[in-house]
Amino acid sequence: MTSVMTPAPARSTASGRPALSHRLAERGIDRTLLLLLPGLVFLVALFVYPFVYGLSLSFQPAASHKTTDALYNYKQFFHDPYQRDTIWITLKIGLPAAIINVLASIPIAYRLRGRVRGKRLLTTALVIPITLGTVLTATGMIEYFSGTGWLNRVLMSLHLTDVDHPIPLLHNYWGVMLSLIISGFPFAFLLTLSYLSGIDPSLESAAAVLGAGWFKRFRDITFPLLAPGLAMTFCLNFVLAFSVFPSAVLLGDGEGKTHVISIAAYDAAYQEYDYSKASAIAMIMAAVMLIVISVVLFGRAQLYRGSSGGKG
Repeated sequence: MTSVMTPAPARSTASGRPALSHRLAERGIDRTLLLLLPGLVFLVALFVYPFVYGLSLSFQPAASHKTTDALYNYKQFFHDPYQRDTIWITLKIGLPAAIINVLASIPIAYRLRGRVRGKRLLTTALVIPITLGTVLTATGMIEYFSGTGWLNRVLMSLHLTDVDHPIPLLHNYWGVMLSLIISGFPFAFLLTLSYLSGIDPSLESAAAVLGAGWFKRFRDITFPLLAPGLAMTFCLNFVLAFSVFPSAVLLGDGEGKTHVISIAAYDAAYQEYDYSKASAIAMIMAAVMLIVISVVLFGRAQLYRGSSGGKG
């Protein structure tokens, strides 16, 4: 005789109803999706709720303004040239810094993607700035790039400059730019290296067998595969650079040429004590970042589409 296999009854709760996992299984829902719940709770608590709260607060002007216009804070920001120009100032710092970091990371990561002698030591040296933090990096830059710092002392000893005319690399645009490059390059390098490591080296080997030089292999094989990853690397680096604050204060001219938008938000919150205005500036800051990121991702999508169209 053959026994007939019958499915085990679904486990029930104390109330007699089937357990949640079995009810999901009966409806064809993957129970492993429940593992996403802690992450969703974390996302809502630390991002969604603060964002929604800040957005709603930006439409509630402070009582001292004596207005009920929900767009009052936004209108005041764009009507004030000193504050409106912070968008352009921040873009003028953040975009070049992100581009330089991404471009500089490509040849170094390309060389270190395989087995290279001293690779661990070189990689460690390149990512050390991540461990230093913005303030410590700024302190080191002040010691090195100031008018009496090591760099200018060396140049003075070589008679390339003098005490009265040192190279001005601090408390201006270049001081903030250098800081963003020093602190942002490790992220760009690590991301680019990870993307390059994921590209099958046999593709380049096959092209080399067919007679393609290293530049042609990189241009026609490696770079097209790396480009989507570079787009994401740029976006992440740009977000870091656009939200610059400590560097702009410590190494730049916070009230002048490096009066970035984050300083405007800080001044509104902790000098004017107008949290509604600060929230509006933060929302404008987020909108600008989203616009730039959207443009980059749109370009990446067009690259994908063009590649697939060319193959067809």
